[in-house]
Amino acid sequence: MRNDQVKPGADSARVFAEVAERSSRIMGDFLKRQSEAQQSLAADEFGIAKAFMELAALTFARPQQLAEAQMNMFWDYTRLWQNSWMQMLGQKMEPVAAPKQGDNRFRHEDWEHHFLFDYLKQSYLIAARHIHQAVSQVEHLPPEARKKVDFFTRQYIDALSPSNFALTNPQVLRETLASGGENLLRGLNNLLADIERGDGQLQISMTDAKAFKMGKNIATTPGKVVYQNELMQLIQYQPSTDKVYRRPLLIIPPWINKYYILDLRESNSFIKWAVDQGHTVFVISWVNPGREYADKSFEDYLHQGPNDALAAIEQATGEKQVNIIGYCLGGTLLGAALGVMAAKKDKRAASATFFVSLLDFSIPGELGVFIDEKQVENLERRMNARGYLEGSEMAGTFNMLRSNDLIWSFVVNNYLMGKDPFPFDLLYWNSDSTRMPAKMHSFYLRNMYLANKLKDPGGISLDGTPVDLGKIKVPAYFISTAEDHIAPWKSVYKGARVLSGPVRFVLGGSGHIAGIVNPPAAQKYCYWTNDASPQEADEWLAGATRHEGSWWGDWQAWIDQHNGGVKVAARVPGDAGLPVIEDAPGGYVSLRLAAEKARPKAGPDRS
Repeated sequence: MRNDQVKPGADSARVFAEVAERSSRIMGDFLKRQSEAQQSLAADEFGIAKAFMELAALTFARPQQLAEAQMNMFWDYTRLWQNSWMQMLGQKMEPVAAPKQGDNRFRHEDWEHHFLFDYLKQSYLIAARHIHQAVSQVEHLPPEARKKVDFFTRQYIDALSPSNFALTNPQVLRETLASGGENLLRGLNNLLADIERGDGQLQISMTDAKAFKMGKNIATTPGKVVYQNELMQLIQYQPSTDKVYRRPLLIIPPWINKYYILDLRESNSFIKWAVDQGHTVFVISWVNPGREYADKSFEDYLHQGPNDALAAIEQATGEKQVNIIGYCLGGTLLGAALGVMAAKKDKRAASATFFVSLLDFSIPGELGVFIDEKQVENLERRMNARGYLEGSEMAGTFNMLRSNDLIWSFVVNNYLMGKDPFPFDLLYWNSDSTRMPAKMHSFYLRNMYLANKLKDPGGISLDGTPVDLGKIKVPAYFISTAEDHIAPWKSVYKGARVLSGPVRFVLGGSGHIAGIVNPPAAQKYCYWTNDASPQEADEWLAGATRHEGSWWGDWQAWIDQHNGGVKVAARVPGDAGLPVIEDAPGGYVSLRLAAEKARPKAGPDRS
């Protein structure tokens, strides 16, 4: 029962009875599922306890630094107390601590204008600043321990924000008084529904999933599935111009997420925009794997992904050369594929574009907190038992990278305010989790993240062929983003310099998703360009030129140069060598994990 079934003024006895019955049943199931989580904590699978024990030992070994940190914090609280008294007497005082720009937790006017809540806010911000400084400035802490201490300290600080508690959030208090507490009842119903939806595990609702239907108001660009195998469907999109570039365009999305991040709605669809520029666009739509895919390898994704797609595109268009885009993990696969193609003198790739893709994993960013030998071993144990990495586990990891925006804001909205989440296409996609086969993901984590072998000549072999990225000579375009927590731009830059062909590196504004899904019409963010390619990323940025708006036009100008002026009549899906299987977006992408019980079998191979 969601909020539309619990209206203000509803009979309280009935509501309490429903909540009691539902909570008894759901919480019983929830507690049964906590044994594995408790075992993980007891075994310290993340290495958190070990890291903080090292921190404690080094901290107490330097009592003078600890005392200095405590004294600095004391003086800030003294200033806050003095300023608060002066404000009560009518004097305007500058805050001792203020939220950072973009911090939405304290937007309500009471956080600034009400004496008590302003004091709570500043008191919290002072404590947060000093706690973080105290742990980040400890000397001689090993790098791995330092990353974990920094990350999990911030998680702790964010969790304790006064905005996350009913009694210390003015907006929640006002709503509680106005509704007679029905917001908290609705919130409890929302909490129970999210546990029920997660089959005993809490899965926070970020959007109204019922507001979206694939192919109707999301993933709507007209197209047809023209090929499929057990790992992917290949979608060819309907042209919107009379003439198109002779060379088709293939997009390889990550299989860690679904492809329609590039086709959310017409106004921000990169796919629709590329079609309108005159490209014959093909997109791989990966299957959402179950236990039966446990033994699928990285090589299988290479063969049944880009390799099969290129063969199918040649059948559909007659063209032997294709422009290829890889997004995130799809870009890592593209780099590996190009390395194999270079070794085999395979000329089918005319150009390569990498969207926020790592080829050099030496700077893994905050994801590195979750990837070390012990954690990979524990993850492998769970994956081997199930045959796959559960999509919700990876989604939870990504959400922790931006916990205030992707966790705590929904806790406040859904459970404290008692509201249903707002329909938002990006968050619908974000909650549409996908799984990853155990064998493939283990190879990826060990060879890319842990050993960083992809960048090394012959570091990995695929299809019996040593991969050497240095032999890739096709023109390449790299777009990275300045605030990317998943593929840090300096690491993307390092990977771009491994290739030996002409490379254009562009740095966009914002992050891993918003910086890529940034249509020109939105007139948002900015991007930097630099025709030089110095050794260090900082040197590249120092000499770069800033441009307002979207980088999409820069990419189109680049691809236009490499395509030349040759155009052909528009290609309609199904009119050439490959018959239509079904309408886009196709059956593979339409499966959501919440509907696992109705899971269809993988479709037959079509070539």
